[in-house]
Amino acid sequence: MKRKNLPKLIFGLLLVFLAVSLGVFLISLRRGATTIACGTSDLSGNFDESELTAIFEDKKIAVPVIADSFQGRKVLGEAAPSSRWIEVDLSEQKLKAWDGGSLFLETPVSTGLPWWPTPPGEFRVWLKVRATKMEGGSGKYYYYLPNVPFVMFYENAQVPRWRGFSLHGTYWHIHE
Repeated sequence: MKRKNLPKLIFGLLLVFLAVSLGVFLISLRRGATTIACGTSDLSGNFDESELTAIFEDKKIAVPVIADSFQGRKVLGEAAPSSRWIEVDLSEQKLKAWDGGSLFLETPVSTGLPWWPTPPGEFRVWLKVRATKMEGGSGKYYYYLPNVPFVMFYENAQVPRWRGFSLHGTYWHIHE
């Protein structure tokens, strides 16, 4: 290759890189507010009775009917601004819930997977939903989890809402 053709090649590769980057960015905008971390697109909070099977770790799992038996107060709604916040501590695998300076809940948690690690820190819950579908990954890491119960999406200045991080119940695995 001639030396004077090198700048044209570099410029061409740069244009291709920018075009691909722009395409990925535009596609991610179409996905909605909470699709990056967990593949969630339905924020209605509705439990879908027709969804009977989940897929996790390349296995089919029955979606428990008990998840539909909740008769308590509705959970759907935006969280009101307040002095309440949560703290995710990965070193202890704990969640702490605070009301101002008072700790009112401390509980063990099972945090994210290596390809979607849970961000540590202090957060505010911005949305609570009764149930949602989570789907993502590929190949042996593909998951399809309908009716994930009691989902609370959280955010802070470093972790914006569109990243889709949440606290939620699980029926597809148990950590002891």
